[in-house]
Amino acid sequence: MQKGQMLYEGKAKKIFRTDDENIYWVVYKDDATAFNGAKKGQVANKGLLNNKISSLFFKMLKKEGIDNHFIENISENEQLIKKVEIINVEVVVRNVATGSLVKRLGFTEGEELSEPIVEFYYKNDALNDPFINEDHIKILKLADPGQVQQMREQGLRVNTVLKRFMEQLGIILVDFKLEFGVDSEGKVLLADEISPDTCRFWDIKTQEKLDKDRFRQDLGGVEEAYQEILKRLEAKI
Repeated sequence: MQKGQMLYEGKAKKIFRTDDENIYWVVYKDDATAFNGAKKGQVANKGLLNNKISSLFFKMLKKEGIDNHFIENISENEQLIKKVEIINVEVVVRNVATGSLVKRLGFTEGEELSEPIVEFYYKNDALNDPFINEDHIKILKLADPGQVQQMREQGLRVNTVLKRFMEQLGIILVDFKLEFGVDSEGKVLLADEISPDTCRFWDIKTQEKLDKDRFRQDLGGVEEAYQEILKRLEAKI
C-alpha cells in the first residue's frame, strides 16, 4: 500500500489517498486543540496514543457487530481506513451531566442522567459547531431522515457497549462524540476516531479526568491520562 496525495488536514489527523481508491491513510498528530481551535498546543506521543486507543475501540466494536471504517494499524501513529464521505453531523451521547449540558440546561455537574441523551451538532468550524435538531439537518441537507435515525441508533449501541466495557476498566463513560460517513455502497459507517480526544472518561473511584479536559482546563498530565486509558485497555483486550 502506497501513501498518496494528502486530502485533508484536521486538528488531530492528516488524511491521504492510497493506491486503492477505496482506502485512505490516516496519520495521527501530536497537536492538541480545544474550543474549536481557539486553544492550541502539543502533547507528547498523543498521535501514537490516540491511534492505538482508537484502533482498539474500533476492533472491539466490530466484534460486537458495530461496523466501522477501521481496517488496520500500519505504524505507531498511522492506520488504514475505508473511504467514506463524512456526514457533517456530530453525534454526542451523554450519560453524565458536564460541560455544555450543565451550562445550557442547569444540570448539576457530575449528575448521572436517568437515560442517555443524544444530541446533534453541525460539523462546521466557522459556525463553532452549533447544536442542531433533526429539522435543521433536513433543511441544511446534511443527511436524510433514514441516515439520522441510523446515526442515533448506532450512537446508542456504541454507548451500551462502551459504557459496559469501560466500567470493567474502572472508568465512567461520561459522554462522547461520534462521526459517521457513507461508503461507496451507500452504507452509513462509524468513522473518525474514538479516543480521549472525543470521549470524557472519569476514574470510578477518584473521579479523576482521563481525557482532553485535562488540556482544556489546564490540569496538566494530559499524556499520562491518555497512557492510563491505553494501559487499562491493553490489559483487558
